[in-house]
Amino acid sequence: MIELKRRPLWVGPFNDVIDDMRRQPFDWKTNDCACKFAGRIVEVLTGENLYAEFEGAYDDAASAYRVMRAAGFTDLADMVAAYLPEYEHPSEAQIGDIMAIPTTSPFGHGLGVLNGERIFTLGETGINHLDRSVATRAFRVG
Repeated sequence: MIELKRRPLWVGPFNDVIDDMRRQPFDWKTNDCACKFAGRIVEVLTGENLYAEFEGAYDDAASAYRVMRAAGFTDLADMVAAYLPEYEHPSEAQIGDIMAIPTTSPFGHGLGVLNGERIFTLGETGINHLDRSVATRAFRVG
């Protein structure tokens, strides 16, 4: 795990990424919750690309799961915890932090990005939002 620091004036670029992704539907190859959403947010806030080793390594759910398992993880949130510091409780998270939402998928969790009291997630038509109380884990971005 590396020590990340947020760039000065990160709010504008954060909003630009959200705006850019607002109507882009979820797609394993080009717009997934891990690399293309959470990873892109981390990069725009800190300047660090934590997803480079995984970019282009999968193009569907099965290959993404194999990549996660090959990296030694059985849960997507555990994988994020290897890269970002975890809060003791999700209620401590701040705008721009990565939130883990439990799912019934083999990944165990989906990822979203906190924006106030809402978590932005990716869905079939673009960005959706959930109440922050649904997150069971949260990770500090800088």
